[in-house]
Amino acid sequence: MITTGRAMLIGVSALAMATASGLAAHHSFTAAFDANAPVDLRGVVTSVEWTNPHVRFSLDETASTGTTTAWRFELGAPRVLLEQGWTRHSLAPGDIVAVEGLRARDGTHHARVVRVTLENGQTVFADDPGTRDPG
Repeated sequence: MITTGRAMLIGVSALAMATASGLAAHHSFTAAFDANAPVDLRGVVTSVEWTNPHVRFSLDETASTGTTTAWRFELGAPRVLLEQGWTRHSLAPGDIVAVEGLRARDGTHHARVVRVTLENGQTVFADDPGTRDPG
């Protein structure tokens, strides 16, 4: 038989574990990306993932030497992007875009998006690169 005190302890422990795993999955943008390491790239979108906790997309950048580098970009949460006018259809595989971002602190080809501009010059996403966590 489980006592009230023991049941409460089990419940609090379960809540603490669930919260800890959620926090580990959702990182702070300022902890993961370096405001002093901007990137300015142009390339072809290869995928778009409209998922929580952050919308992501991949891009192949081809350098003047012909070398292609795959980049991964993070935006805010889907709900935040919807509030800013972004939709699932704002960006699609095959789109040629210019992306301004902040590079990952670990030096990988991963960045937080500051601005996405389509080939026709239309900006489809812009965010303040300050310390605010967009999602």
